[in-house]
Amino acid sequence: MQVRRAQQQLTDAVARRASAAARAVEARIGLTSTGIGVALLAVLVYLLARLLSNLGLFMLTYGGVVVIGLAYVLARRKLSIETHRSELPSRVRAGQTVTVKLDLETKRALSTVVIEEHLHERLGDDVKVPVASLAAGGTVTHEYTFTPTLRGIYTVGPLVATWSDPFGLTKRTAVLAEATTIIVHPRTENAQDRVFAREWEDPPVRPPVTKPWPSGYEFYGMRDYVSGDDPRRIVWRATARTLDLESGTGRYLVRESEQGITDRVTVLLDTDRAAHSPGDPSETFETGVKVAASLASKHVKDGFTVTMFSNAERLHRPVRSQREGIRLLDELAGLQLTSERLVTGVERLLRNPRRDTHMVVITPHLDSQSTARLKLLIDRGISVILVLVQWDDTDPVTQHRAGQLGCTVVEVTSNTSLEGAFRHIVSRLVSR
Repeated sequence: MQVRRAQQQLTDAVARRASAAARAVEARIGLTSTGIGVALLAVLVYLLARLLSNLGLFMLTYGGVVVIGLAYVLARRKLSIETHRSELPSRVRAGQTVTVKLDLETKRALSTVVIEEHLHERLGDDVKVPVASLAAGGTVTHEYTFTPTLRGIYTVGPLVATWSDPFGLTKRTAVLAEATTIIVHPRTENAQDRVFAREWEDPPVRPPVTKPWPSGYEFYGMRDYVSGDDPRRIVWRATARTLDLESGTGRYLVRESEQGITDRVTVLLDTDRAAHSPGDPSETFETGVKVAASLASKHVKDGFTVTMFSNAERLHRPVRSQREGIRLLDELAGLQLTSERLVTGVERLLRNPRRDTHMVVITPHLDSQSTARLKLLIDRGISVILVLVQWDDTDPVTQHRAGQLGCTVVEVTSNTSLEGAFRHIVSRLVSR
């Protein structure tokens, strides 16, 4: 199946390149495929006329040259069109449908013109609006939609007008509206991977450094109010149930919350090309990006500080606000595979002196070196979750190494529900 998919992708890529090359030739010399055929035929007839010294063939050649020249002259008319493209969103999510509206108004009579909006191949086919005839002052409105299926940074446009001569031998184009860049964010799910404090309550696995929330995070229970408690934490409904109206006595109950282990989250996404599944796009890499985007979005929404790394570099400075989280998704939208190995990224985390952080490592492959470095991180008492992205050819040794690390391992595939997979793991941790 993988081989068949790769062959189909190769065939599509060759077809797209051939089509793009044909359009480039037409734009450069101004001749259509029919015009090129007539020109080549004129050259062959001329060579044959020289060979046979035939006057009739010479006249036929001159006639072909005159027709091509006349076609060039007739196609030199200028267009007078005012164009307006509706404003496009600068950022969209993969799978989100975008609607575009084109408004055209001509000041002079117009005929046999094709309005074409060029789209990136991953956004869909180019949009063509043929205008057979339009009177002066006439308007044309066209609406189309596209749905990006894959994250990335793409262009919509340029919007061009193409017209030809009556013979269909030449072609001219004019740019009506410039291209617009659109950023497609990866898909996200409500994935919750946070490890509760209960996991670390008993030695010897308690981390040496913990940092609780100032007012807690998860609801734990209620207790009696003591001097110094914030009155806003009083649960008045529960307090009312303890009051004795006759004696005027009762208990003031305040909300008590669970302490989180840290408010710092570090995500390392393996970008090693050799470790991921082949193809463009790579199935395992796109799944890994989806996991990274989902966890980052969830933690930023909860108010955590998130730092995202690839094997080669830090993608963005630590983010905590929703606005900065959008910038982080922008970086993930344009992230590409590199030749840097996972061990390089893990070693960068080892050099970080801070240990009060929760780390998530996302990879489809573990070699002996990266496994050893991850083991050092875990032995420091750092909270580590390993997200193992699996596919048809996942190395069984990788699963064995992941099991020997002693950390929490989440196995996902391209079809896995991230919310369900992480909920299952977190519920197991809480029940310990």
